[in-house]
Amino acid sequence: QHKVLAKCRGSISTGSSRGVGLQLVKEPAKGSSRPATIIATARNPTASTVINIYNLPISGRLALPLHPAAHCLINNAAAGLSMDINTVTPEATMKTFKVNTVAPLFITKVAQSTGTGIHRAAVINISFILGSIAHNWGEGANFKTYAYWTSKAALNMVTRCLAADLGSDGILYMSLHPGWVKTDIGGPHVSILPFPNFKLHL
Repeated sequence: QHKVLAKCRGSISTGSSRGVGLQLVKEPAKGSSRPATIIATARNPTASTVINIYNLPISGRLALPLHPAAHCLINNAAAGLSMDINTVTPEATMKTFKVNTVAPLFITKVAQSTGTGIHRAAVINISFILGSIAHNWGEGANFKTYAYWTSKAALNMVTRCLAADLGSDGILYMSLHPGWVKTDIGGPHVSILPFPNFKLHL
């Protein structure tokens, strides 16, 4: 993880107040080869144990001066509740899509268009295996959460569209499945903690 991020002069992460997002900030900061600048953002910074975490509303209107050397954008912020066909609502679905799909697109658009240094670099969208249409068969279809699954499938398409439109600028766009880890969204019955897992992924 540290060796990869060290190739970026700086990184910006969303959803950094807890769980996966928090580790995306804490783990690189421990290493001697850490990026020179690590910027953590969240919709609710007061819930974080990280010092100097910036507010980033769902709209993607950045409430911080983007660092010109930030060459890695990690769109991690997510929302999700377990909702089957009987409990899913339009309101919950729209909120989930706004956080999981719309916000990463427009945060990336702002970063790309305002000269933040997000060029010849990487935009990593934290997705999930549940966003895979191919996975939604057999045992994989037993876990029901309409809004979350469909929003992550849409995020994967956003990633592919960005790669098709802007990949020629030298930007790597990718969706990353971090593993099913024990977070608020992952649930309490998951055996994998987020702490050691990220040393394997980034």
